[in-house]
Amino acid sequence: MTGPVSLRLNQIPADPGGTSGGRSDLASSPVEKRAAARAIEDHIEPDTRTAGDWADGETDSAVKELGPKDGHGWLASASFKKAHKTWGEQVQNLMNRLAAEKAALRGTNTLLQNTDFGIDAGLRKSSNLDGY
Repeated sequence: MTGPVSLRLNQIPADPGGTSGGRSDLASSPVEKRAAARAIEDHIEPDTRTAGDWADGETDSAVKELGPKDGHGWLASASFKKAHKTWGEQVQNLMNRLAAEKAALRGTNTLLQNTDFGIDAGLRKSSNLDGY
């Protein structure tokens, strides 16, 4: 390897921003998590769906233009079809991931709160009457 660049997977990288304790853009409060989930629902999911739909229309047009006419067509038509299928699968995977992230953001507070209640219920103080 040449130069001063190195890679260590078992070490936390230095924090160039000077904000120790984690990423500064990480939503950690309940309000921030709700806002992040709302942003996914109101903007990211619809915009991703719109972009996917736009690509569907454009690719379908290209496949038709390059497809067989009078027994002749471009080989690119079949390649576009294959690429379009892969694109559709990737868009669907992204939409599923966004839905999972949104649900996780909304469910984190409930999970943590229920865990706190469960621990509290399980850790009751012992009493002198327990031995009888």
